Amino acid sequence: MGLPPAGGSEVLAQEDVFVIHDLHRQGLSVRAIARRTGLDRNTVRKYLRTGLQAPRYGPRAVMSSMLDPYRAYVQQRLTAFPELTAVRLLREIRERGYPGSYTILKRLVRELRPPAEGGFEHRFETPPGQQAQADFAHFKVIFTDEPSQVHVVWLFTMILGFSRYLFGRFVLHQDLETLLRCHVLAFERFGGVPRTTLYDRMRTAVIDEDADGRPIFNAKLLDLASHFGFVPKACQPYRAKTKGKVERPYRYVRQDFFLGRNYASLEDLNSQLETWLTEVANRREHGTTHRCVQAALEEEQPHLQPLPRIPYRAVLRLERRVSRDGLVSVDGNQYSVPDTTKHRVVEVHSLLQEIQIFDSGNLVAVHTPQEGRGHICIAAGHRRFPPPGNAKVRRTGPVLTPLLRPGEQISTRPLDVYDTVAAALAGTGREQR
Repeated sequence: MGLPPAGGSEVLAQEDVFVIHDLHRQGLSVRAIARRTGLDRNTVRKYLRTGLQAPRYGPRAVMSSMLDPYRAYVQQRLTAFPELTAVRLLREIRERGYPGSYTILKRLVRELRPPAEGGFEHRFETPPGQQAQADFAHFKVIFTDEPSQVHVVWLFTMILGFSRYLFGRFVLHQDLETLLRCHVLAFERFGGVPRTTLYDRMRTAVIDEDADGRPIFNAKLLDLASHFGFVPKACQPYRAKTKGKVERPYRYVRQDFFLGRNYASLEDLNSQLETWLTEVANRREHGTTHRCVQAALEEEQPHLQPLPRIPYRAVLRLERRVSRDGLVSVDGNQYSVPDTTKHRVVEVHSLLQEIQIFDSGNLVAVHTPQEGRGHICIAAGHRRFPPPGNAKVRRTGPVLTPLLRPGEQISTRPLDVYDTVAAALAGTGREQR
């Protein structure tokens, strides 16, 4: 049988213990079992007394894994940013040479970070071209160009309900003009317009509700909806999860893109976001639909409404005072007017795609709206003369000089000559009065 030789301290395998009990059930005595098996009688008595027991195993030996060299890095990243996804971490460690699979990394991430808590949700799907969902989310960022200041920025996103194609843009304000401009950019990116757009009850979109609790939308948003041909809808109060398709991407953007990166400015932040959307977010296989997002968009686009042929031209009219540097301030940025502008107060028409400045009803300047704050835009041809001595902004445009005939020269005079002429003219004026 291969049993160990006689002795009082044998540790038997499980199958040998079965033999002892089987012989005992057949009626053999302890002496007979010991003789048959070659065991000590005390050993036979011990195993008959203790009965059949489950085998005891020691701790399992830790198997080496190709993920071991990267475990400390994954632990460090999850300690600093607990919400990072396994997909994001896989990209990062593959850049560092990790050759393994996503599955073992996902198990490690699950081990190092507890699963998120949450209840069950009812999921519903929309047919292609039917619905988009839009919202703003709050982010805080420190730009490397201004390392001492924490900036509050807002991420506008619009996602198509069928394909899950995602458009995103970081902005400084949630104002109406920004909301409308982001809509136009999103529709252009989609290549069409969905039939309905669902909003949370943000004040920019839903300004009030009537006596029956129905939402009252901002008139400018309704004007935009009429131009593009979509119907705005509001989700139920305190039921933001009815707009879950656009709520979930905020967590995805924060974990897979925003955390653990450096941004020089708002422009750099949006540039990196655009790259990530193009190369990662809209190229992935969506976890719910199990389709490539870009491929699903191509399937959805024929069902979207076509973009209008005429661009949207909503106008916000403002009065602004021209500074001594010949600049007009709009939304924290400054835009130039020509040197020939006659009046110090001008009318500004703020459109989605351009800034128009009027002097006494005449269009004198057109600028492209700048994102962010603190930009100074001086259009070519606006600066024909040198700046005044008290100007705060250097004029970078060309300075025009008078045209002279051959042989002519412009003589120079001391500045006190002009003071004398001015005093004489002033005296003449008093004599005439």
